[in-house]
Amino acid sequence: MKSYQKNLRLAAHILTGLYFIACIWLYYQQSVAILDESLPSIPYQSDLPLHISMVIEDGWYYSFTAYAYQLLYWACGGNTIGIAVFLAAVTAATVYVTELLVCRLWKRAADGVTLMLSLSLNFVMPVYLSFVGEFRYVSYQSGNIWHNSTYLCMRLMALLTLLYYFKLEETYRQGISVREWATFALLNILCTGIKPSFLLVYSPIVGVFLVADVIHKTPWRRVIAFGSALLPSGLVLLWQNQVLFGEDTGNGITFQPWYTFSLHASIVKGAAVCSVLFCALVVCVKVRELIRERSSVFILLMSVLGFLEAVCLVESGSRSVDGNFLWGYSFCIFVLFALCAVKWLQMGKGRTRGMGKLLLSAVYAWHLYCGLYFFISLVTGASYWMR
Repeated sequence: MKSYQKNLRLAAHILTGLYFIACIWLYYQQSVAILDESLPSIPYQSDLPLHISMVIEDGWYYSFTAYAYQLLYWACGGNTIGIAVFLAAVTAATVYVTELLVCRLWKRAADGVTLMLSLSLNFVMPVYLSFVGEFRYVSYQSGNIWHNSTYLCMRLMALLTLLYYFKLEETYRQGISVREWATFALLNILCTGIKPSFLLVYSPIVGVFLVADVIHKTPWRRVIAFGSALLPSGLVLLWQNQVLFGEDTGNGITFQPWYTFSLHASIVKGAAVCSVLFCALVVCVKVRELIRERSSVFILLMSVLGFLEAVCLVESGSRSVDGNFLWGYSFCIFVLFALCAVKWLQMGKGRTRGMGKLLLSAVYAWHLYCGLYFFISLVTGASYWMR
């Protein structure tokens, strides 16, 4: 068994290395792609050229990634290869940080299974039914996205922040050190500075849990000390709000339920279900177990809030069709898949459970196939608008 686990983990490392190399190619091609809207299809279409030009040509800094892009562009003599390698490193690192989350949720030491599962979680995408949604990504909602660089960076930092939150949440009632507070605050600041979407779906749930702790007689000073670590990231959010929604931008936030979801889907609610079909089935089967675990309840509540924000909130003005409130929900989907995959693999034996596990395996494989097909298509030149 030890030899099997060792070989499986080695295979997962090799596959992750190949993934890293493929991402360098993909992100470099995206970075130099010409976004000519007169073409019927734009090879390697993504948001990356726009993110780079906003920094290099326009000097518009709304995300901390802009400073990294500026430095890497300068260090590489005006070439975007440094940016591509940086984003590929972020993408590969996400596989290993995903494993940390898997191991925490599973209460299992890292081995071949945990790393291979984590690698697969970085590819799962919505199950694709053309009559439900025409476009494999745009018509649905996904936790794995390769065309938006700020989401890629935010996802990595959000995973680290969430993991550190889970760690402190277990011990803060006995006290939190200055070092722990500063580390937690810094993680929240960096994640929010990259993209504020995570803070919007995560901080309200942190607040709910802190209120619950107060009700259960946790000392106020412990709760305030822990919760105050989120306050500095609120200042970053105010800065971003001014940049993105200031009076001179003409942009705002409106309440329009299902507007964003309906832009590119034929069966809107069907597309929403297809996006998380595996997760929905696992939650139905394992709901009693899930609601007994604090980390599972946190992820479920965060996912519900992320869904409500994505389905109800829309930017007004020039970005009304951009779907920028989807990013927080996308991260929630990513984490929800990790939780549900762990619960799926923990299912016990028995005829009924065996049949259920087999069905869930088929659905997970369907999600994984759709993601691998989409990623390979992107690497070979497809646009993220592909059918």
